[in-house]
Amino acid sequence: MRNNATEWERRLWSILRHSPKRFRRQVPIGPYIADFASHSAKLVIELDGQQHDAVKDAARDAWFAKAGYQTLRFTNAAVERDISQVLHAIDAASPPPGGEGDSAQPSGAGGRVR
Repeated sequence: MRNNATEWERRLWSILRHSPKRFRRQVPIGPYIADFASHSAKLVIELDGQQHDAVKDAARDAWFAKAGYQTLRFTNAAVERDISQVLHAIDAASPPPGGEGDSAQPSGAGGRVR
């Protein structure tokens, strides 16, 4: 799957790969594969294209939350239109590795930037 990344996944990965939060891409977590995840920040990032199933996404997000991960979802359009807003949301949602809140449980399934 890493070889078949979308244009938007490649754009976001080109930035996240240098993050001190140590993101990885196409990360198996339980029965799912997250687009991007930081185990240290307990953060999952999912990119949603035009074809996307809200019911299945909610089930994934709930599973990730139960496993202690916060999920942030962004549309491909958000990455294309304003990647700085996407990065701001990621920075705001995730504590730095080794910092306070590293082991904190998220309060919900996360957020979405459209």
